[in-house]
Amino acid sequence: MSKRLLFVCSRNRLRSPTAEALFANVEGLEVDSAGLSPDAEVQLSTEALEWADVVYVMEKSHLRKLRSRFSAHLSAKRVVCLNIPDKFAYMDPKLIHLLQTRVGHQF
Repeated sequence: MSKRLLFVCSRNRLRSPTAEALFANVEGLEVDSAGLSPDAEVQLSTEALEWADVVYVMEKSHLRKLRSRFSAHLSAKRVVCLNIPDKFAYMDPKLIHLLQTRVGHQF
């Protein structure tokens, strides 16, 4: 059975899509990404949260927003804050290294 990972950032344009692309072809994983802002490319939905086994947020502010807006859907979820600031471009090698270091060892 695959483990389903959901990556969440603000606008779903840089960090979470990089994480999704990075882990998309890892055997045994299914991945998706979403954003918490109203102008996100893909807005976070309750369906996405229900689908996920583990939710990764990039910053503590995302964790607060997630708990504030979706607390009813998080009771049985593992939520991990990666502490990755919004200062990287899509597929930035430094961002990839951080994601591999902070997420890659967990499965």
